Amino acid sequence: MTLLWDLSTKVFDQLPTISDSYTQWIPPQSPLSTPSSVFAAMITYLAVIFGGQKLMADRKPMQLRPLFMLHNLLLSAGSLWLLALMIEQVAPIVSNHGFFYAICHVNAWTPELVTLYMINYYFKYWELADTCFLVAKKKSLQFLHVFHHTATAVLCFTQLGGRTSVSWVPIVANLTVHVIMYYYYFTTSAFPGYKPWYKKALTSLQISQFVIDLFIVYFASYSYFAAEYGDWPTMGTCTGTEGAALFGCALLTSYLFLFIAFYRKTYKQNVAARNAASKQTRVLATK
Repeated sequence: MTLLWDLSTKVFDQLPTISDSYTQWIPPQSPLSTPSSVFAAMITYLAVIFGGQKLMADRKPMQLRPLFMLHNLLLSAGSLWLLALMIEQVAPIVSNHGFFYAICHVNAWTPELVTLYMINYYFKYWELADTCFLVAKKKSLQFLHVFHHTATAVLCFTQLGGRTSVSWVPIVANLTVHVIMYYYYFTTSAFPGYKPWYKKALTSLQISQFVIDLFIVYFASYSYFAAEYGDWPTMGTCTGTEGAALFGCALLTSYLFLFIAFYRKTYKQNVAARNAASKQTRVLATK
């Protein structure tokens, strides 16, 4: 049974009729489904944020708290809705056919999942507004933030084009993180001065997400290359293009190293700084 899918479909059926290109990946009819359109979108994003920084240089930070709260609350709720829909679609496939089938078989690339993959992909363009808020509030832009937001949209694009059945694994993991992350941003904005206890745990969860992603995506990629080119033991081949598989593996690997570096810089150095300050205080107290 797919109660949530059926309910969501009934709601969207009330909207004006839209073409199949909005629910199924049909380049170039589907929005942002060609390399040139994605490239143009990313260039526009970079131009807006870096141009915005120059524009805001001599201006006071904008007060956008209500809008920022709404943005994060909607993204948290939207991620939860999409996560539930994904699980509802994937669970029967895993239950009826097994995990390997769910991540590798061509029939695991279902029309329903493609629709959800597309929604997740378009969410990535909505999430680019995260950076616009930082610019408007005159916050610093870290390389990890800009790179991650840009590259993740490109990653989703390549996997839709590459028809990689393993796509649901990193998407489910990412949505799980985003439900918590955007709720965290909502609460810290709604209650200034409030510091949720799970901030550090959230970064650890993101790192764990990439470890899980890489283990499964590397396994799926190995299965494909072992079946197609090697004489190595394998459970069978995996559906998807080679380019999409290699790009996904490379990008997710870079994410893991970048987030580990961010964790070490943010938390390990802060702990060292606090310990040094505490030691200095004790030394002064004994004089």
